[in-house]
Amino acid sequence: MIATVARRAIRAAFLWLAATAAFAQIDVDEERVAEAREAFIDNVVAEHGFERSEVTGVLEGATISARVLELISRPAERVVPWYEYRDIFLNQSRIEAGVDFWQDHAVALEVMAENHGVDPHIIVATIGIETLFGQRMGAIPVLDALSTLAFAYPPRSAFFSGELESLLLLSREEGADLLEASGSYAGAMGAGQFIPSSYRAYAVDGNGDGRRDLWNDWDDILASVANYYGVHGWQTGEPVAVEAARPSDWSGPEPGGGLDLDATVGSLKALGYKFKVDLPDDAPARVFAMERDLDSLEYWVGFQNFHVITRYNRSSKYALAAHQLGQAILGAYEASAESGQ
Repeated sequence: MIATVARRAIRAAFLWLAATAAFAQIDVDEERVAEAREAFIDNVVAEHGFERSEVTGVLEGATISARVLELISRPAERVVPWYEYRDIFLNQSRIEAGVDFWQDHAVALEVMAENHGVDPHIIVATIGIETLFGQRMGAIPVLDALSTLAFAYPPRSAFFSGELESLLLLSREEGADLLEASGSYAGAMGAGQFIPSSYRAYAVDGNGDGRRDLWNDWDDILASVANYYGVHGWQTGEPVAVEAARPSDWSGPEPGGGLDLDATVGSLKALGYKFKVDLPDDAPARVFAMERDLDSLEYWVGFQNFHVITRYNRSSKYALAAHQLGQAILGAYEASAESGQ
């Protein structure tokens, strides 16, 4: 499973001084890190039969990254208002890149979308947002990211310990040295940015070659993103979200900050929201408020497919951006096909 422990250990030694200088600024408890690491090793050895020396060697080669701790404290979904967040992803260059990507992978994309019951444009949009169609898959060693968050980030240490455990299992199961992989600050990997537990649960061998390669094999990548959406309940051809208006003398409740569909089409209309959608009144829904600009809000009603996108990334901004990018790419792709370009 692990062929590069020595190289990682050497790299870690060179990075240690720079990293510890930043630790003081973000108050990393090195004693707690050591205790958490030992508890993790005890667990994976007992639960999964790993050799203690092997796991210890891997984790000794991992660097606790101040950069990772900085990034997780201010993700874009939380600190960037909608009107700025949207512009990051909805621009002409990304739309054109999406059309080119669709044209390059049209046959495989249609097959995978049909096999998993998913609209192809949401697959394209997701890969476009996550990695600019495979061009930006992340440069942070996944082992470093997950070790940092498992051992040095108490607010979510349990979650990321589980992801680190999944990374070790994934490396063993796939017969590949995924411990050398690079990805995001949160340990997401490949063109679709799957965290290790999602990789294990939802990645698909799209071409039957016996491997699930989410970096280089587009059959696997497209099938895996499609499978993720399909498993989580995507409804082909159904709406994702529509913009809504409400009276100027609105006296109803303001939208909350959750993601679950806590209302219905009918109940939102009864409150006074005005929107058009071809769904029955009892269809689950939720209203979301987004920053139109510095001084005003816009309101969107999300449905089942919106909720499914938030399973991929737990952010209403992400879901709306994916929806709008998907619609823009779909329109441009269809126009290109009609014109014969």
